[in-house]
Amino acid sequence: MKNGKMKTVWIGILTTLTFLASASKLYAADKTLVTWYGQSAFKIVTPKGHTLFVDPWLENPMNKNGKRDLDSINKADLILVSHGHFDHVGEAAEIAKKTKARLVATFDLGANLATYGGFPKDQMGYDSLGNFGGTLSFFDGEVRITFIPAVHSSSVNRKDLGLGDDDENHWAGAPSGFLIRIKSGPSIYHTGDTDLFGDMALLRKYGNIDLMLVCIGDHFTMGPKGAAEAVKLVSPKKVVPMHYGTFLPMMTGTPEQFRVELKSLGLANRLAPMVVGKTERF
Repeated sequence: MKNGKMKTVWIGILTTLTFLASASKLYAADKTLVTWYGQSAFKIVTPKGHTLFVDPWLENPMNKNGKRDLDSINKADLILVSHGHFDHVGEAAEIAKKTKARLVATFDLGANLATYGGFPKDQMGYDSLGNFGGTLSFFDGEVRITFIPAVHSSSVNRKDLGLGDDDENHWAGAPSGFLIRIKSGPSIYHTGDTDLFGDMALLRKYGNIDLMLVCIGDHFTMGPKGAAEAVKLVSPKKVVPMHYGTFLPMMTGTPEQFRVELKSLGLANRLAPMVVGKTERF
């Protein structure tokens, strides 16, 4: 009898553990996974398993495992590039050639990346290139991407990309940010490189922003104070600082300065800093 009771207890324990393991897998599957690689480079994996890379400069000074991260990529469906500067184009062409991912960018930037940036021309087209205010839909509507203006500049330089001696800056259209809306997942605003601008407040017409990825580095973009004001305009549930710590001493903005500026606006609870190489669920 005693042995029978013990057997029943163990069966109950095993059943509970099996259930918890299954529930954990389902929980992970229902979430969107976001990985930061430093600078403005992110990987986003949707609940259905589609993989997006944004501004994929993986081998940047903040990412000590950049080469390993790049070599380990075996899947990508979309590569989003906000503008033509090398620290945002990054290894886009290499990833594309390896995975057959399609380029999501403005039409002018796409044309220039095909001509000067080494990106396969047959991996972009009207399905994946657009312009401001336009929304592109992918994977039967699981992912919708809207082009958002950015206050910056954009050009492609082959020498900066390591593609030869051509040191000319080839104009690449206007820079952009991206509003990425994921079915059964978060709405993500990646600012690209930008200054603060008042029309950021209009993003809320698309619905609530769950996650804002915002540049804070100063010098080339807005700094911590401007970034905090941008958060106030957009009103995201959570905000991740990016685009800092790579080009020193020029880029002086830090996450701590950003935290202080957010606190002064009563927004400190929105801050959700990420660690390079670590994946978070949203």
